[in-house]
Amino acid sequence: MLHALLAWLSSIATGMIETMGHWGVFLGMLIESACIPLPSEVIMLFGGFKAEEGLLTFWGVVWAGVFGNLVGSILTFWIGANGGRQFLQKYGKYVLINEKHIHTADRWFAKYGDWAAFFGRNLPVIRTFISLPCGIARMNFWKFTIYTFLGCIPWNWALTYAGFKLGENWHAIEPYTKPVSYGILGLLILGILYFLFKNIRTRTA
Repeated sequence: MLHALLAWLSSIATGMIETMGHWGVFLGMLIESACIPLPSEVIMLFGGFKAEEGLLTFWGVVWAGVFGNLVGSILTFWIGANGGRQFLQKYGKYVLINEKHIHTADRWFAKYGDWAAFFGRNLPVIRTFISLPCGIARMNFWKFTIYTFLGCIPWNWALTYAGFKLGENWHAIEPYTKPVSYGILGLLILGILYFLFKNIRTRTA
């Protein structure tokens, strides 16, 4: 089921690039940064392959990915800052999130948010969603923008370079990236389950 879904999303990503070129890379990475799990690995690897073929340019692919990420991240940050906080304050109680948790997140992002925005951009799965909590915690917008922009460069360059070097064998790197993505997703799920278990036990104690 999950494999079929990923294959379908990958076909959408490659189709966008086949049809729109650099703009397809830009749009795909914008979508990926807006909490929609379009696989950035596929987008940038395939873009690098197309650059190797001469149909796109290497740096055109890199910067299309970076600015697509940046625009998508800013949109998601804005949603988090303008609606996400109120949503959690109203409905968070149904998933055991209270005002104390929100204030704790505020303090954490005030202290570590810069680096979370930077390093989060270089971690599969996390990079797709990191902008939303940054917005909900109302991290300084300009710091968020700068660290997001800088954090997007290594990821997009590395994947484009790998796709460029592998050429038509760009798929060969996917078996190495998927286990990392699944591992991080598993850790996130375990963290959420631990949070829920801890709060349920506190309420019933």
